[in-house]
Amino acid sequence: MNSKTTLRKIKKVLIANRGEIAVRIMETCRLMGIKTVSLYHLEEKELPHSLLGDESVCLGEGSLHETYLNGEKIVEVALAKGADAIHPGYGFLSENADFSKRVRDAGILFIGPQAETMTLMGDKTESKKAMEKLRVPIIPGYHGDNQDDSFLREEAQKIGYPLLIKASAGGGGKGMRVVYEDDLFFESLESARREAHNAFGNDKVLIEKYIENPRHIEVQVLSSCHGEHFHLFERECSIQRRHQKIIEESPSPALKDDLRLEMCKVAVQITEGIQYEGAGTIEYILDEDGSFYFLEMNTRLQVEHPITEMVTGVDLVKSQIEVAEGRSLSFKQSDLEQKGHAIEARVYAENPDQDFLPSVGDIVTVGNPKGSGVRFDCGYQDGNTVSIKYDPMLAKLICWAEDRETAISKIKMSLEQVLFAGLKTNRQYLQRILDLEDFEKGITFTHFIPKHSEDLKDKGPTSNELALAIAAHFLCSEKGQSSSSQEYGPRVDRASWDLLSNFRNS
Repeated sequence: MNSKTTLRKIKKVLIANRGEIAVRIMETCRLMGIKTVSLYHLEEKELPHSLLGDESVCLGEGSLHETYLNGEKIVEVALAKGADAIHPGYGFLSENADFSKRVRDAGILFIGPQAETMTLMGDKTESKKAMEKLRVPIIPGYHGDNQDDSFLREEAQKIGYPLLIKASAGGGGKGMRVVYEDDLFFESLESARREAHNAFGNDKVLIEKYIENPRHIEVQVLSSCHGEHFHLFERECSIQRRHQKIIEESPSPALKDDLRLEMCKVAVQITEGIQYEGAGTIEYILDEDGSFYFLEMNTRLQVEHPITEMVTGVDLVKSQIEVAEGRSLSFKQSDLEQKGHAIEARVYAENPDQDFLPSVGDIVTVGNPKGSGVRFDCGYQDGNTVSIKYDPMLAKLICWAEDRETAISKIKMSLEQVLFAGLKTNRQYLQRILDLEDFEKGITFTHFIPKHSEDLKDKGPTSNELALAIAAHFLCSEKGQSSSSQEYGPRVDRASWDLLSNFRNS
């Protein structure tokens, strides 16, 4: 044990988040006998995360910066409620080093890594410099401070096209441009900078060689203050729309045992090198030739963490809390193995056939899939309203089976039970992805969705979908609600087919 480490039992956790991740954190806290304080926007007083905490506090009716991004206010609430710790979940303030420091300065445990580590790994330029020192493979490129336009173009010419201009701060695909020709460099640079500045308040960019057919592979890591650094194997995250993941699985169908071992070994090497504490994720780009390169590190819990929990049996939230308390991890690396296969599909309130346009409105009924090896992490219930203010993800469907083929079959069947009547969702779109031969064969590169764009278009309803549409329509009628979703506006004289189309596409 580190002599400087003092064990501190957590009795009450404030959850600085909302939706499904807030509910998921509450579940583990309840199992550990830890009280919870939930936060909510005034408009969310009927959502599950606002109802399931032992105590709930309304943050008001202001903007995100006045509510979930208001670190000072959140710390004040934690102090007023006597919370020992704050769990940030993912998104919002989860990787905000200033917030982490403010929490700790207030005498509250932050369930996450040290602020210094968050700062280092949150900056793509500085993190890549750190990786170079640790001899971790990175994509060839320029990650320096000189941001002069002409200088960057010279560096681009040295790297060679195609290349990627990428915002140094932030993520989620913002401030990112692929450049195929030298003549387009300045135009792409200006566009990337403008988007980066609008999204992150920072227009600094880096330039990298563009890997044309990459896979996105990430490794879950977990470290304690006692010098323990473990990996919990990898996740395949190549199915993405607009640079955001929608289907993940573990193990990756692309990795042989020796490559898996090497990628996991390097991930542990990174956590040791930066003296990491807590749960985190090392993200890689995997080339077709088997070469892999460090992409970034997420110093928080990932959206897709459930598939790792399903194949390893480790409750990652529980481990995060134990690390924050100053405890050693309850297992050793040799205890961990991948058992079976798990797949996660993210259910979004959006229209895939209209460039993934968000869908908003009232949910009439939520249909929750059930069964052995089926997990449904959901942030909404019957009668809730989906707002344009937040990420459109409604729920995550996670299925486990003994092998990949069976896991695919199980998640396909389970998706049939997913229902958010009253909203347009991507449920059918997910089904179409899972039905593709390339997916079944594990040929899942990051350009998978653009490549199969024609195959993934809506081909019209099946008989089962029609039956579901009709049922949803009558359910709405019984509850005295319109069966149209807000994205289409009011319906008065539309044909019955138009009326039902919202539900066949849910």
